[in-house]
Amino acid sequence: MSQPSIPPEKAYSNDLFLNSKDARALRILAEYLEPRSRFELNKVEDTVVFMGSARILSRETAEASLKWAQAGEGDVEQAQRALRMSVYYEAARELAMRLTQWSKAIGPNGRRFVVCTGGGPGIMEAASRGASEARGLNVGLGISLPVEQHDNTYISRELSFHFHYFFMRKFWFAYLAKAVILFPGGFGTMDELFELLTLVQTKKMKKPMPILLFGEEFWSEAINFDALVKHGTISARDVELVHRTDSVDEAFTWITAQLQAFAVGQPGAML
Repeated sequence: MSQPSIPPEKAYSNDLFLNSKDARALRILAEYLEPRSRFELNKVEDTVVFMGSARILSRETAEASLKWAQAGEGDVEQAQRALRMSVYYEAARELAMRLTQWSKAIGPNGRRFVVCTGGGPGIMEAASRGASEARGLNVGLGISLPVEQHDNTYISRELSFHFHYFFMRKFWFAYLAKAVILFPGGFGTMDELFELLTLVQTKKMKKPMPILLFGEEFWSEAINFDALVKHGTISARDVELVHRTDSVDEAFTWITAQLQAFAVGQPGAML
């Protein structure tokens, strides 16, 4: 008696094919369609994006690290710097909490201005934590890296994403965003800032995009916008594309005023 034949494997079940260069377009499309499906399912209409360094510690962690360093278990100077920088973690945490509380009071239809981060530690964790403490949802757009970065534990489980392609992750940052808040950060934060500024400056992004830089001392040292104006590579008007502050109160007031003026009546994604 002949044995029953094994049916050939369907293309969409063939892992060898799906992970090949020939299926790259399918993988890119999946990183668009799968997040879109989950955002719609969870009624997330738009976001406020928090960006910043993954290396910034919470106050409690920084204080503990300094005690260990002073006891001979680490670099005291580095621990003191970490404690100074922890003010940005606490500011991001408070601001995310206040914005989440404010957004929840807007209305019952949909979920507006949901806090969104890159899903990792540092400033990303701080914003996720603040939103969680306000009993609101928050989005984590994680990315696979050679040195794997863990997702923070405060992300809403149903809105935790893990991307392979940086450009698809950046698409979802920009597509749903109605405001962006950037805290001190490194290459990744700078990359995200300048991409957003370029989209706004060239008017490729049609929607209003309030961009707030939190930490005046850091940003004035890290990016000399006045030098760019002086040398004629940007116009003086381009400097006005960002608002800078060191105050959580001012940041909250400015962001909510911008959202009320330009975004409350415009739910959903816009570019």
